[in-house]
Amino acid sequence: MKRLAPLFFIGLAIIGLLIILTSCDGGNDSALNPQSGTGGSMARFAITGSTLYIVSKRSLEVYDISEGANPVKSVTKDMGLGIETIFPFKDNLFIGASDGMYIYDNTRPKEPVLLSKFTHIQSCDPVVVQGKYAYVTLRSGVVCRIGNTLSSLDVVDISDPVKPVLVNSQAMDSPYGLSASGNRLFVCEGDKGFRVMDISNPAVPIYKHYFHDLPSYDVISRGKHLIITGKKGLFQYQYDDTDTIELLSKIPVL
Repeated sequence: MKRLAPLFFIGLAIIGLLIILTSCDGGNDSALNPQSGTGGSMARFAITGSTLYIVSKRSLEVYDISEGANPVKSVTKDMGLGIETIFPFKDNLFIGASDGMYIYDNTRPKEPVLLSKFTHIQSCDPVVVQGKYAYVTLRSGVVCRIGNTLSSLDVVDISDPVKPVLVNSQAMDSPYGLSASGNRLFVCEGDKGFRVMDISNPAVPIYKHYFHDLPSYDVISRGKHLIITGKKGLFQYQYDDTDTIELLSKIPVL
């Protein structure tokens, strides 16, 4: 697999910062634990209320940011090697690792508690959640783990977060980040393009469109807008009910 330029990761950071700074009006899924911003599925940090979460390669770090100029570390959760991404949803944290997905109870934001771990083959593992389903992309390649030749999209029923259950799996080309919005699931396929899936039946994503001329690595969907990191920068698109995608703006990264 082709090695991505370091500026690609800068692009991912820009996405996270843009969304957190502008905030989002969909962050009231939980009155107890409101999410303050929306990051991409490949994000390594997240904010809920006055708590900042950062995942390193082997741990989850929790910070109290009630005083923004003076963050205070609350706790560090050792999780072993291969920790990759974090996605908060309602009162849970979903943490992607190279060998599975961890689900933490987040009703006490400063003291998240491990509920379960959904285990899969060794692979890169971005994750997003909508309703009672988690969508996980598994990508083969040496950056993730040597020996894995499978790339797929997995759907996991998390209605009981203590007992996550795989309900669907389908082959992908080279999936990276993803995002769910309403009855659409957007899947980035790296240099191979951008895929739109219909999730009217959320347990069974159905292929709708594949934009081969739109290289993409991570995506955030907000209403009818998409923010995508591609090979050459940060792009903002709008789409309609026919899945027509129109470029609105871009920030080039050379």
